[in-house]
Amino acid sequence: MQLTLIRHLPTEWNIKTWLQGRRDIEISDITAEVDKKIADNQLLLQSRSPFNHVLASSLKRTHQTAQLYGYKCETEELLDELDFGIFEGVPKAKMIEEFGDKWTESPKDIVLGESIQNLEERIVVFIEKYRHAPNVLAFGHGSWMRAIVSYKQYGHINNMNKITIGNNECITIQSI
Repeated sequence: MQLTLIRHLPTEWNIKTWLQGRRDIEISDITAEVDKKIADNQLLLQSRSPFNHVLASSLKRTHQTAQLYGYKCETEELLDELDFGIFEGVPKAKMIEEFGDKWTESPKDIVLGESIQNLEERIVVFIEKYRHAPNVLAFGHGSWMRAIVSYKQYGHINNMNKITIGNNECITIQSI
């Protein structure tokens, strides 16, 4: 399976560096810079299409992003963002301060509103579910995308917080 992922467009909470997790936050107004990046990514997507599945998490920010890209998506809850529990609506720096090096060195030991181990299990189920689809496009979230990149590169997600994926970033994972 070739998996192309686009992280949702920025929200006000992204701009404030607040953790969103499962909160159903809408995207912000589209700036000229974001619009240009959408156009650039659309050219890339044209070169990678057709897609057997176009998916988005159950959260509206991914569906809004897909619509601005011109796609209608199937909802796939396995793509949902990590549940940050009590840290949702809080600056990311506060959570990192709470967990220290554990956040970057051994996140699978952390339990928030959802364990990070459970996030890895969702990724494994996602890969198994779509492994026979040659070409998948998914609109998703930062933690999920960082986790699957870590899983593909290292066989686990413990390096996910050493990876950066910005809003509206498009990445393709080959042979997943």
